[in-house]
Amino acid sequence: MKLFVATLGTALLLAGCSALPSTGPLTDEVVQNGDNDVEKRYVVLDIDERVVSILASFPGPSFRARFGDYRPAPDLRIGVGDDVRVTIWEAAAGGLFSSPAVDRFGTGSRSAIIPDQTVSRDGTIAVPYAGRLNVVGRRPADVEREVLERLAGKAIEPQALVTISRSTSNSVTVTGEVTNGARVPLGPRGDRVMDVIGSVGGVRGTVHDAFVRLTRGNTTATVPLETILATPQENVFLRPGDILTLVREPQTYTTFGAIGSNTVVPFGRISLTLEEAVARAGGLLDFRSDPDGIFLLRFEPPSIVRALVPGRDIDKREKLIPVVYRLTLRDAKNYFLARGFAMRDKDVLYVANATGAELQKFLSLIGTITSPVTTAASTASAAAAFR
Repeated sequence: MKLFVATLGTALLLAGCSALPSTGPLTDEVVQNGDNDVEKRYVVLDIDERVVSILASFPGPSFRARFGDYRPAPDLRIGVGDDVRVTIWEAAAGGLFSSPAVDRFGTGSRSAIIPDQTVSRDGTIAVPYAGRLNVVGRRPADVEREVLERLAGKAIEPQALVTISRSTSNSVTVTGEVTNGARVPLGPRGDRVMDVIGSVGGVRGTVHDAFVRLTRGNTTATVPLETILATPQENVFLRPGDILTLVREPQTYTTFGAIGSNTVVPFGRISLTLEEAVARAGGLLDFRSDPDGIFLLRFEPPSIVRALVPGRDIDKREKLIPVVYRLTLRDAKNYFLARGFAMRDKDVLYVANATGAELQKFLSLIGTITSPVTTAASTASAAAAFR
């Protein structure tokens, strides 16, 4: 019987631990299955001072960087669909735009307000005695000068004032997770992102889950609302025709393996470090986890991979490259590195089982299989002794 048990145990040992249930690959398997001379699978990097420094040098999404918005407030022009008001004064009564006195003590009005006109599709408005004027793309002051030129010799020393009473061409559209979505006209002094968001009642929900998506022409960029609040340079001036969308996108990461919980974990804030991510997920399991096998999986753009692995061959078709960052917690110094390593939305955090845990599974399996045999042998021996 002892020979049978020993033979069975040896057979299972030769079969290897790969047949045992597991939450994922062991540490050595993750490392060895990365890039090789034959196939580009994924990049494996140990988290050290160099890696943390390089990642920190790449800034996150930025309106200022994406749009190159270093200009001052926009110089608004008249556009199709705008309502324009023209007011004309004359130096003396009796002119084209004067009204007669109502009594012998009055001098009468020396001005006239032309009713608001919507700029037509051909880009013109009409001014009495001056004809139709092309106003699209022009400043109100430019239109004023043309009105005076056309009225010269007709009106008595005229003066003119042209104002945009309602602007549709010089406006931005605000939609999404805001209290009141609307088309917001831009003021002459210029309006920044937060000015416009405030004018529609602000964002709904929590700030750390809110992202601002700015679309200008064919270019779109998305920046966390908290980044705009914390970095004044990101509160850029808006341009006519911009579309501002407030979206609610809670940032999360996924955990697998020998960690407190295997689940999707929300950041709960705008930024999170690897140290905080491990703790938020319940920490490592003492009886299962490998302190040398904490892995963070994410896709990185080629620019970051070139900085991290200068010699790696990158195909032009690769837009994102899988990277596995490895953290070992046997060295206390690496706890500080984990505090400087920033998590990103949709990261995957995997903790490998320790080799000892796999061995314990194997021994438990041996015990499960041999227990009925041992029990039967003991029962037979007891029966023989009783006889």
